[in-house]
This record gives sequence, structure tokens and C-alpha cells, in this order.
Amino acid sequence: MTFIQELAASDSLNVSGGDGGALFWFDLLLKGGIWLVPLLALWVTAIYIFFERYRNINRASKTPFEFMDKIKNLVLAGDINGAKLLCSQTESPIAKMIEKGIHRIGSPLKTIEASIENVGKIEVYKLEKNLSMLATIAGAAPMVGFLGTVTGMIQAFIAIAQEEGSVSPKLLSTGIYEAMITTALGLVVGIIAYLGYNYLVSRVQKAIHYMEYTSVDFIDLLQEPQ
Repeated sequence: MTFIQELAASDSLNVSGGDGGALFWFDLLLKGGIWLVPLLALWVTAIYIFFERYRNINRASKTPFEFMDKIKNLVLAGDINGAKLLCSQTESPIAKMIEKGIHRIGSPLKTIEASIENVGKIEVYKLEKNLSMLATIAGAAPMVGFLGTVTGMIQAFIAIAQEEGSVSPKLLSTGIYEAMITTALGLVVGIIAYLGYNYLVSRVQKAIHYMEYTSVDFIDLLQEPQ
């Protein structure tokens, strides 16, 4: 039997000798060593950021379709206080932008536009909060996993060098696959964080476009002949 065949045979015995597939994978993860701790911390952080941002972005994007129609009717009717009240009762970035614009009615259009734009920047900042952290996790997790593999391989080769006589295939295979665990886990965390980041960015961009469209619509409203 060749060395590679011995290596495969020893690995297959290790895999089939457990109490079940789930137990085997759990035991495999535990063999990731100390690097498993930061990777799991990155995983938990990424999951928390994704769902926290998803909930807030989704809530901020839910402006009632009839909101601008009501604002138009109130402004054209001269009911400015009613328009302010409607904005204050509507929880969304768009409502806050329009409310600031209504407070500036009577000022030059450039001033109104600047006020709306400033509020819009603040609301966009709120929407993008912690997205950079998610992007950092997407890039850092694979590197942390690879670092864990490098240190694991170093430890494995040190153990092999200290062995007297012929090197056991089981010792070599165990050292290698335990070292590769952190790379695999780092890639999983990184890929999921990357997909989550891009999905949230697309949602934020969609919200920004709608905010810009609404602000332009409001400025056009102020320029309509009374």
C-alpha cells in the first residue's frame, strides 16, 4: 500500500468511527483550535449586523405611497401646519426631509434644497451605519482563517519533526486537516458577510434613489403656480 493510500485509509477510519455525521462535524470544528474563537466572534457579529441593518433599512424604506399625495394636497391648500403634522407622524427618512423643506417654505429654493440635502445626508449615514464593519468582516475572516491554517501547519510539522523513525500517515493527515479547518470556516464567514453586505448596499441605494426622487418632486411642487 502506498503512502497516499495509507493516508486516505486512516482518514476514512477517523470519519466513520464517530457517533454520527453531526457529531463528527462538531468535533471537527473544535479541532480548529484557538482561532475558532475569533472566527465565531466574527460570524456572530456579521449575523447581528446583517439582521439589525436589514430591520432598520426595511423600516426606513416603508414610506406610505399616499404620503406625497397628501403633502401635495396640504401644501397647495395652504395647510402648512397640517403638512408638518403629517411629516411628524410618519417615521421615515423621506418624511424628515420633507418636514425640513416645509419648515423652510418662504426661503429661496436654493436654501430649501440645501436644507433637504443636509437632512438627507444624515439619514443616509444612519442607513449605512455598520455596513463598513460588515465589509471588514468579509475581508478579514478569510485572512484570519488562513493565519490559523499557517500556525496549525507549523505546529503539525513541528510534531512530525519530533517523531522518531517513520512518520505516521495518521499523524500527518490529522495535522493537515485540523490546520485547514480554520481556512474553510474563515471562507464561509467571509462569503456570507460579503453577500450580506452587497445585499444591504443594494437596499440602501434603492432607498437613496427614492429619497432623491421625492425631494425633487417636493421642490417641483414649490415651483408650481399657486
